[in-house]
Amino acid sequence: MLKSFCIKTNNNKIVNYLLNNFENVELENLYISKLKFKFYNNFILHYKGNDLDAFYKIFAEIFSSTIIEFYEKDIIKSLINSNYFYFTDIEQRRIFDIVNDYIYNGDLTESYIRKDSIVISCIDYFSNNKSAILDGFVRFRLNDYIKIIDYIVDMAVNKFVIDREYTEFIDLLKCYIASKDYGTNVVHLIYQNQESILLDEFKKIIDLDDSILNSKYLSDITFSSNDYTLNTLLTLLPKKIYIHLIDDIQDEFINTLKLVFDDRICLCNDCNICKIYRLEKIHR
Repeated sequence: MLKSFCIKTNNNKIVNYLLNNFENVELENLYISKLKFKFYNNFILHYKGNDLDAFYKIFAEIFSSTIIEFYEKDIIKSLINSNYFYFTDIEQRRIFDIVNDYIYNGDLTESYIRKDSIVISCIDYFSNNKSAILDGFVRFRLNDYIKIIDYIVDMAVNKFVIDREYTEFIDLLKCYIASKDYGTNVVHLIYQNQESILLDEFKKIIDLDDSILNSKYLSDITFSSNDYTLNTLLTLLPKKIYIHLIDDIQDEFINTLKLVFDDRICLCNDCNICKIYRLEKIHR
């Protein structure tokens, strides 16, 4: 049994990449050649063995890695530029970085899914054909793969927009704080189980009025019940905020307070107040 396949490309780096990878394949009766015909450099495989399934699997794995290595970044940039052309160049580069982060540093499942989609397309095509112009194959035969990348790009754009709105929100609050005088000297914030308790400088509880939900300081980015806390702090404008982390956890809300109030924030997890609330937690 003889199975031959020819990949046509003018990219010598791709040809060398294929040669290097297939030379390390341990599969008997596999022969590799490289020839120049008219317009293209041709990478040619001849398989004379009987285990076609193994041959297709090896070929598809290497070929999918080749496409990811040499085409994926350009595909991502093209999708961003085509679908989100109204973003500036700097914004598009940021979206591109977020996509890369999703793909290479995020959930491994997405990485496997996108590669598997190429493998399936490769096996389906190469089991019924003897040659392919690589550029054309990537453009017209990888619809499922392109859809996956397009979906990841959409997720990256959503994240970019949310991050941008969050940054604008933080900047707005920082400008507001900078324009006002201190309202009070010290406020203690007891933070436990993602819930807050505010104490004044005399360790008395500061009541949180529900009416602050109509406050102009509220944003579209909510932190559940901690919106009460944020708006109360913006009303009190303390000179110093001591945050007592009973659970020793800094979550999104605490990080937001650090960004908004900057050097007014002092984190604590081992003072008398911390010890009292930890003991209270134990005895509940």
